[in-house]
Amino acid sequence: MCPVSSHASGRLSASGQPPQRADAARNRERLLGAARAELTAADDISAVTMQSVAKKAGVGQGTLYRHFPTREDLVLAVYHADVERLIAAAAELSATHPPREAMRRWLTELAAYGRVKRGVSRVVLAAATRQAISERWRPRVLDAVQVLLDAGARAGELRGDLDAEDLWPLLGFLWQEPLPEERARRLVGVVLDGLTAPLG
Repeated sequence: MCPVSSHASGRLSASGQPPQRADAARNRERLLGAARAELTAADDISAVTMQSVAKKAGVGQGTLYRHFPTREDLVLAVYHADVERLIAAAAELSATHPPREAMRRWLTELAAYGRVKRGVSRVVLAAATRQAISERWRPRVLDAVQVLLDAGARAGELRGDLDAEDLWPLLGFLWQEPLPEERARRLVGVVLDGLTAPLG
C-alpha cells in the first residue's frame, strides 16, 4: 500500500487549514508586516525594495513574488490590510473599553495608519487609482467612526450632537500627514476634549 501524504489525507494544521495553505498565509502576513515596518521607517521610500522586504520577512524572493508580483501589489496589500484592521478595531475597542478610551485608542491607530499611508501614496502613482481606493473605503471607515460615537453618546461620555460626517474633516490631519508619535498623541487629546460630553 502506498503511503498517504498528510495533504492527501486531509490533515489540517493547528489553524484549521491544510498545511501548505497555512504556511502560505503565514508567509503572506510576515511579508505584509515587514513591508509595513519598512514603509513606516523609511525616509526615502525608494529605499524600500522587494529584496529588503523579503530579507526582513525571512523568506525567499520567490515566495515574495508568488504573493506579490510587483512592489505596487505589495504596497496596496499593506494599505488594504491596514484599512481593514482600522475598520475592525472600532467594534473591537468599543466592546472592550469604555467609550472615551475606545475612541482614544482608535484615533491613535488612525495616526499610526497615517504614517504607513505616507509610503503608500508615494508608490501608487495614478491619481485616479488613489481616488478610487479612497472612495471604496470611506463609507466603511465612517461606519466605524459612528460605532464609536454612538457608544460614547449612549454612555454619556461623548457628545451626542455629532456624527461621523461631522468628525471626518477633523480627522484628516491624523491620516493625511505623517505625524511624529508624540505630536499625534497631543492632537488626539485635543480631538477627544472636543468630543467629550459636558458634565452635568
